[in-house]
Amino acid sequence: MSHVFFREKLLECLGGPWPEKEDLKPSLREVMQKEGYRIESLTYEAEQDDPIPALLLIPDGVDDQHPAPAIAIWHQHAGQYHLGKSEPAGLAGDPMHHTGVALVKEGYVVLCPDALAFEERQDPTEKLKNMMYERFEFLRYVMQGKCMAWKNILDMQRAIDYLVSRPEVKAEHIGCYGHSMGSTHTWLIGPWEERIKCLVGNCCLPTYRGIHREHMLHCFPNFVPGLEQYGDTPDIAALIAPRPLHLNLGEKDSGSPIEDIPWAIETIKKAYESQHAEENFSTFIQPDTGHVLSEEMWNLTKNWFAKHLE
Repeated sequence: MSHVFFREKLLECLGGPWPEKEDLKPSLREVMQKEGYRIESLTYEAEQDDPIPALLLIPDGVDDQHPAPAIAIWHQHAGQYHLGKSEPAGLAGDPMHHTGVALVKEGYVVLCPDALAFEERQDPTEKLKNMMYERFEFLRYVMQGKCMAWKNILDMQRAIDYLVSRPEVKAEHIGCYGHSMGSTHTWLIGPWEERIKCLVGNCCLPTYRGIHREHMLHCFPNFVPGLEQYGDTPDIAALIAPRPLHLNLGEKDSGSPIEDIPWAIETIKKAYESQHAEENFSTFIQPDTGHVLSEEMWNLTKNWFAKHLE
């Protein structure tokens, strides 16, 4: 099966083309000065009347005269619906995942948006809580012939639109990072957003084969209706080639069973080899490690961005 054919079928299964872009209508809500950087609390619209709350971290000394590379961070799931953008931005959650703060201190402009159903994007009617609202939104999109992944990709495209609009950002030097569900978001957006020049996913490459075998109730973005007849999740990630992609995985991560990882990696590797871009695909499987962002994983992440964005 050709990559062109799979890409066409993937778009059909996701829900078809995304709508024409409208005005982002950015709105600044608050500015918080931190040591060595500032955080702008803001919104921009994904679709009409669909504002996405986000936090933008900007290093001191970076401005329109001295722009910097930028990284969009897609936050994790972990069943913590009260958390979203605030965790990578360092305002809440586990310090392990204060990755936006770590990257802004490396000199990057960092954007941390809320995914649908998280933090400020929970049920506006307050009728449904946590997973019930996420489930409602997934089913609502399915009834429209789309899916949650379709909406997530649209929202991530708009995040890149916003970064490109900022004068502090080097528009040709944009990357993205995500842990867990954020890793799923990374390989979901990758095939559709060539403005992202460098990608890192941490601890999430579940395959349909593994999901069925282990009876995993995984994040909704992993489930693209009808796709399994054409391919599996590694085939999606393979469409990112030849742009630089690094994946960190834990040997004992039950969300990405190790027995599926070798053939999943091989699928992606072959796509890079077919485009003579072997050096642009990298993986690290940490022994005796579960669903975490270890020091080794983080060092590899920083090195990957330093190599391909600066």
